[in-house]
Amino acid sequence: MTQPVRDPRPLFARSLDQTGRLIAAVRPGQLDHRTPCADYDVRALLGHVVSVLHKLVRAGVGTDAREVPDVLDGIDDWNGAFAEARAEVERIWANDELLDRSVTLPWATLPGRVALDAYTHEFTAHCWDLAAAIDQLAGLDADLAVQALDAFQKFAPPEERDGRGPFGPVVPTSDTADAYTRLAAYLGRRVPFAAGPGTRAHPQ
Repeated sequence: MTQPVRDPRPLFARSLDQTGRLIAAVRPGQLDHRTPCADYDVRALLGHVVSVLHKLVRAGVGTDAREVPDVLDGIDDWNGAFAEARAEVERIWANDELLDRSVTLPWATLPGRVALDAYTHEFTAHCWDLAAAIDQLAGLDADLAVQALDAFQKFAPPEERDGRGPFGPVVPTSDTADAYTRLAAYLGRRVPFAAGPGTRAHPQ
């Protein structure tokens, strides 16, 4: 019996719900804090997640997502910017036909449902980055981390990393570590991570 094809949008929405809650928890004095993702401080990471939403809008309407910079800057109201971009993504991606249509992203052309899954897992990983940077690790959605880790183990196996991509070598961690710690360690993040001020990074 053929299994129904899973709609990726509910899980994607959960990842955005979590991202939005963390953005709302950021205090102004934390914007220059370093994050476990070496390319970004908190401000740049917020600019990146908002940028990704704009890229998804462009991919959904068939325009060039590469025209959106990897980090959007000059934003004063991060909550408003995220909410506005999310609403536009959800409006565009409410079209069921997009799920099986090929969409072009800066890094690949693939079916829409695969693109949403990939970004669900990216948002999940960045939620840990942001939560670690602002001391908000309690209460993260563990199921999102379990699914992201499973996906990254297939998408980014350690033997295929060349040191030039977004993932560093796997960091050893305890088998009893929580799901987000295991996810972060698999992606090469430094765990445990000490939150605090740092020098702002400028992604290339």
